[in-house]
Amino acid sequence: MPEFLSGWPFWLVFGFLFLGAMLRGQGIYWLGRLATDQALRRTHPEGGWRLRAHRALSGDGAQRGVAAVRTWGLVIVPLAYLTVGFQSMVMLGAGILRIGWPRFTLAQVPGSLAWAGIYSTIGFAVWSAAIAAAAGSPAGIAALVALVAGIVLLLVLRRRRARRVAEELLP
Repeated sequence: MPEFLSGWPFWLVFGFLFLGAMLRGQGIYWLGRLATDQALRRTHPEGGWRLRAHRALSGDGAQRGVAAVRTWGLVIVPLAYLTVGFQSMVMLGAGILRIGWPRFTLAQVPGSLAWAGIYSTIGFAVWSAAIAAAAGSPAGIAALVALVAGIVLLLVLRRRRARRVAEELLP
């Protein structure tokens, strides 16, 4: 558990994490709902952060989130809280599809409760133990370095591919 939470009573840690999960989910949902309408339908950026936002909202991740919500309905929203990375795609997809706010929020509550329950009990302990075990041996350190290098390489390749596709689409 993060140091600043370690002295708090359980119910307060749980409430803090629940509120954080709700706010994060709502933020991504509203980003998808409002920014998609504004960015994709009304603008045609040619560079800078606006172009990057435009690409992110119309990219593979957002489309996977949209596809998941279309396939599974709102059941996928609480289930997404049990994943890493996919959660953001689903919240963004729900916003892009303009799912009604009350329905989205009701679907979000069980997932936020589960996420807060996991991370206020064993979640941070398991994560910390895995990092400590990996960092305690030369092979573990090499695995962590390889993982970080792989993630950086993947991000660089995806960015290059996105630029190439954008250059092909622009006249």
